[in-house]
Amino acid sequence: MSQAIGFDIYGTLVDPLEMNEHLRPVVGEELADRFSELWRQKQVEYTFRRALMRRYEDFGVCTRQALAHTANVLDVEISGEDREKLIEEYQNLRPFPDVIPGLEALKSGDHKLVAFSNGVEETARTLLDRAGVLPHLEEVISVDDLKTFKPDPQVYEYLARRLGAETAETWLISSNPFDVIGAKSAGLKSAWVQRNPNVQFDPWGIEPDLVVGDLKQLAERL
Repeated sequence: MSQAIGFDIYGTLVDPLEMNEHLRPVVGEELADRFSELWRQKQVEYTFRRALMRRYEDFGVCTRQALAHTANVLDVEISGEDREKLIEEYQNLRPFPDVIPGLEALKSGDHKLVAFSNGVEETARTLLDRAGVLPHLEEVISVDDLKTFKPDPQVYEYLARRLGAETAETWLISSNPFDVIGAKSAGLKSAWVQRNPNVQFDPWGIEPDLVVGDLKQLAERL
């Protein structure tokens, strides 16, 4: 049976922590991993806070502000030129090795596949195109259309509408537990891609319909 499926991008299709490679020549070997992790943590936190406060600024603004905050916390001086280079590299993230074969396998099953992201659509399209993922998807759907962020329930309802499916028949695929819980809470089906075996799912009593290690396993399970 064919399914309507939305894929989270950051952490699910591409790895934002890969930015450590681009950070090494800017902040040094010792700080690069920590910087990358804190940058990502604050980026997501800022989307939560802005959605809750209803003070929307797009994902690009959250990313820039999180970069500035991380530099301040770690006491690192980053020139304006280097900041712009880092922001540009955020659109050059590589896909996880399983992504393209997994999407191909899912597509062969006649499933409807779209990207569904906090990122602005144009930025997300550029990222997915450079990563070679875009041709394997039918559409890119952004929460920017609603001027809010995941896990606001209305963004998951919007995904279902854009896919032309009932919420209960729409799948959200994500490596981020908050995203999975958000989708389930809004009435969607959801699969958690547990890319890191050390990451624990939040004990909220809201569980994913599927837990898989990668998209190839997802294709086998669906």
